[in-house]
Amino acid sequence: MTSNYTFFALCALASMIILGGCEPSLSEQPTDIPQIAIEASMDVQYLEIVTTDVDASCATLAEVHAVEFGAPQPEFGNARIALLSNGGRLGVRAPLSADEAAPLVRPYLRIENIEAAIAAAEASGAEFAMLATEIPGHGKFAIYLQGGVQYGLWEV
Repeated sequence: MTSNYTFFALCALASMIILGGCEPSLSEQPTDIPQIAIEASMDVQYLEIVTTDVDASCATLAEVHAVEFGAPQPEFGNARIALLSNGGRLGVRAPLSADEAAPLVRPYLRIENIEAAIAAAEASGAEFAMLATEIPGHGKFAIYLQGGVQYGLWEV
């Protein structure tokens, strides 16, 4: 029963990110929250879903969102990748290590300068699980942990 709830929670989160439903428009933003800066663009370059049931996850996401997943891609940890209309990618793969035993959704946000982003995250107290790593032909990525959540950075 818990695995079904986990699966649906992962699908709901993926749907929100893919469809952009997780952020209200500026006109819907609360006015009593101080605004320090408004991000000009915060694009998800790659949304990674780690699950023990890759085929079922891909089938559901394909049916619900009309995306098509390809064959496992070795350079992405054997993730099955769907190309998205906004230029991003959605990857679903099995765990690669014991650290990924629990299902996981990790957004990789597109950035201009990965080294500067790593320095800024470290200065804010983030711990890195993986520093800048290149995937030939696809860019560089890094993974950091903050508050028990995993985030990815992606420089194209």
